[in-house]
Amino acid sequence: MIELIPAIDIIDGKCVRLTKGDYGSKTVYDLNPLDFAKEIEALGYRRLHMVDLDGARSSHVVNMEVLSEVATHTSLQIDFGGGIKTDADLEAVFDNGAAYATIGSVAAKEPELMDRWIARYGADRLILGADVKGGFVCVSGWKEKSRKRLMPFLQSYYAKGIRQVLCTDISKDGMLQGTAVELYKEIMRQLPDLQLIASGGVSCEKDIAQLDSAGIPAVVFGKAIYEGRIDLRRLKIED
Repeated sequence: MIELIPAIDIIDGKCVRLTKGDYGSKTVYDLNPLDFAKEIEALGYRRLHMVDLDGARSSHVVNMEVLSEVATHTSLQIDFGGGIKTDADLEAVFDNGAAYATIGSVAAKEPELMDRWIARYGADRLILGADVKGGFVCVSGWKEKSRKRLMPFLQSYYAKGIRQVLCTDISKDGMLQGTAVELYKEIMRQLPDLQLIASGGVSCEKDIAQLDSAGIPAVVFGKAIYEGRIDLRRLKIED
């Protein structure tokens, strides 16, 4: 059964969502991150995806206090991403309670640093962030398209021991028009043991069921919750 991972995206300490990664299109929700985290924990969810959008477009983690607060007051396993650019950033993220760190820009632009982090922390604590547009990996808060094609990028880190990959089709993100299920199926065809986390475009329970039927291990979703399209109480959580 697919693992369900609710998401919080943070700007200025508040829950927001973007459309296709466009910061100019942000929607700010009247939702306190800690209150949301406590709510999903009470419903039986065990994991939370948290993205520091301020950090993603800057050179360092910005919303560390939000991470620390949620980690301190819940027992959720938090995977945290956005702005992790240096040794100090990553160490602070783990020190402030994250169970996993999602690394995208560094993995694409500074593979030697990523290799060092794998050696130091273990591949099981690092999630490879693979945000894709037109078949190429995008970095720096999706503002910059790299020259790295998606599958060779995934395969290179799979060979280094990375098994968790968070893959977002940017064209789907925030659109509430369905997921890139064919893309995810192709990834799983080539890397069947990958713990792939689908992200972007989830609009309803049917989208999640489609991913589950396709054998996708996990899914991250946020906007559909905030917009009232998915009721977390109705979803069946894997025991």
